[in-house]
Amino acid sequence: MSSWDKLKGKFIVLDGPDGAGKSSQLQLLSEFLSEQQLENLMVRDPGGTRIGEQIRKILLSKDNGEMSVRTEALLYMASRAQLYGEVIAPALERQKCVLCDRWISSTYAYQAVAGSAGAQMVLQLAEAGLERTWPDLTVILDLPSEVGLARVGHSPDRMENKGKAFHQKVREAFLELAQTRADFRVVDGAGTIEQVHQRLREVMAGYVNS
Repeated sequence: MSSWDKLKGKFIVLDGPDGAGKSSQLQLLSEFLSEQQLENLMVRDPGGTRIGEQIRKILLSKDNGEMSVRTEALLYMASRAQLYGEVIAPALERQKCVLCDRWISSTYAYQAVAGSAGAQMVLQLAEAGLERTWPDLTVILDLPSEVGLARVGHSPDRMENKGKAFHQKVREAFLELAQTRADFRVVDGAGTIEQVHQRLREVMAGYVNS
């Protein structure tokens, strides 16, 4: 049995600041695990379901600039609850490894800390919508906020458009959260896509061999 088989039925999240390269790295990780004969499923949060994708459009649209941080948190958690019940939980029951782009850790960083909504509200929402379902492993791709925002390009969405000070708080919140939880790892997101992928693979190898 391959050591990678230990990831069967595991819920793995890749999270971090905007522009850190989560989507690209998640795709590469999925391809690598498939090469190891490990059946896996990629999903994104918010989104991943018909209902979730509609919520995603509302959340990221620049037309909704007046949206309050409390509304943001509620919508993110609603999309997440639908995704978990409709897609993630059934996949885990079938012993698939689920790879998710963002999760509760994002709501903590963006809404609870950077948006000043408070951690207690986020935990209450997680309890109500997800029974505090945390992933088996969360990997934070870390990158200076100015570098990440430069990577985003010239068409930022509503969340990416919140400014440097906000995104610096987001980065700090991710790192602080990672220091308090044993199920978190931090990977340096600087460098080429392949360099970051190798770092991510090393972290994943350490996890399955621990």
